[in-house]
Amino acid sequence: MAVETREVEYSHRDSVFEGVLAVDNASQTKRPVVLVSHAWGGRDDFAIQKARELAKLGYAAFALDLYGKGVLGGSKEENQQLMTPLLEDRTMLQARMQAAVDTAIAQPEADPSRVAAIGYCFGGLCVLDLARTGASINAVVSFHGLFSAPGNTVGRKIKARVLVLHGYADPMAQPDTMVALADELTEAQADWQIHAYGNTMHAFTNPAAADPEFGTVYDAVADKRSWRSMSDFLADSFS
Repeated sequence: MAVETREVEYSHRDSVFEGVLAVDNASQTKRPVVLVSHAWGGRDDFAIQKARELAKLGYAAFALDLYGKGVLGGSKEENQQLMTPLLEDRTMLQARMQAAVDTAIAQPEADPSRVAAIGYCFGGLCVLDLARTGASINAVVSFHGLFSAPGNTVGRKIKARVLVLHGYADPMAQPDTMVALADELTEAQADWQIHAYGNTMHAFTNPAAADPEFGTVYDAVADKRSWRSMSDFLADSFS
């Protein structure tokens, strides 16, 4: 088995983006697509590595780009500046997510009838928003994501299965917001699950997260458990 990656340039509303597709070249068959939505800093090495790990599981994994080709934040302040416009214009965020889906399923290795999306931190919010639009995909998985509702999807039915992997001690998504999300998903008739990990903060899958005052701390146990839960969930969603 050998995982190969290639850059995929695409455009949306006069902006140019660059995703990275990861596939196992041992197989020549079309395979399910799993998009990886990056955290607030942009489509970085972490997102690409997750795409590579998904490719090892047999998926065509696409690390999408929400900010634009080559645009990455280098500090908390820069990351916030990149993320804020999309948090303030969720319609634009949702459109960019759909553009990434359209690009991913157009790749020759992709089975467009089997599509999922996973996301980390800000990316978790993004995949939840994709589901909220009623997108015709199989599943979404949010890792330590943000939960705030976009306000433009009320009354829509969520077609995708939803798995939320959440640190219960996450200061950026406190328990009341988790309950609000559960109510929202129920109202949208979603097939949903929320797994909350005790004594676990934000960014628990990122080994570089080590800032308890900011609320971001890596947790090896929650990281392992959440990946296993995601793997089982995707396999079930594509069966």
